[in-house]
Amino acid sequence: MNALEPLCSVGRCAIPWVDPACDAARPLTLHGYRAAAATPDSPVVLVSHGMGRNGDEYRDFWIAAAERHGLIIVAPTFGAEAWPGAETYNNGLVLAADGAVRPRDSWAYAIPLRIFAALREAGVTRRPRAHFFGHSAGGQFGHRLMSTQPHDLFEQATIGNPGWYSLPTLDLPFPDGLGGIGLGDADVLRLLAYPMTILAGDQDIETSGPSLPAGPGALAQGPHRFARAHNYLAAGRAEAARRGVACAWRLVSVPGIGHDGAAMSRVAAALWFENRLISAAEAGAGAGKAVL
Repeated sequence: MNALEPLCSVGRCAIPWVDPACDAARPLTLHGYRAAAATPDSPVVLVSHGMGRNGDEYRDFWIAAAERHGLIIVAPTFGAEAWPGAETYNNGLVLAADGAVRPRDSWAYAIPLRIFAALREAGVTRRPRAHFFGHSAGGQFGHRLMSTQPHDLFEQATIGNPGWYSLPTLDLPFPDGLGGIGLGDADVLRLLAYPMTILAGDQDIETSGPSLPAGPGALAQGPHRFARAHNYLAAGRAEAARRGVACAWRLVSVPGIGHDGAAMSRVAAALWFENRLISAAEAGAGAGKAVL
């Protein structure tokens, strides 16, 4: 049986997954959903969860949009037991325990690309590219993925409310910047040229808390996530100007939404598939406890 066969059936599924190129000893779960109207030519959305390692919940945030637009949702879940702490997930297993740089193909940031390639090989999709959305810790994961990996398989990439950012410069060591891990000028130029969307909830303004990074590098980017998003865009534009190129990123300030993964998922879906910015009320902001 094809391991990805459950994604050919309508509804939810949970598929055990191992990525040997990264670390065969660290299993994942692919939490998927296939809409009733979805076909192999329907859009595929790869979703990166927050620090709660709750890919099942993040998958569910997309179900209404999936049914409305005929989508296939896949949320690779990096469970806390196999992927403990920020170093393995947010920071992508770039560095080994002794601080040495691991081979680039073994970074966790390459896993979504390999999953999408496997979906194509298995016939789950015929789409040449996927949409990518990451929120909170998944936004950290997502923008570092876009900083370090090829973009050929991505239709669109949107990150929401990361706690802090790896700035697009080789002058700062990773994860403060992109230096010291084998990346070069071509990688930075590719990142700046990609039309990545940064979603920033204008109520994501808490200045302390267990989920808000508070290291020196993070604090230098601003007191809260909303400020840090604007700082990241400014850093991208400054680096692009220094290099004499354009920065293709855009920042969408989302009124009335704080650190709310469910609401930001609905905002991203409407931007992609309806070309509109929905209100906080329509996104369901404040309908329940915000999920990280």
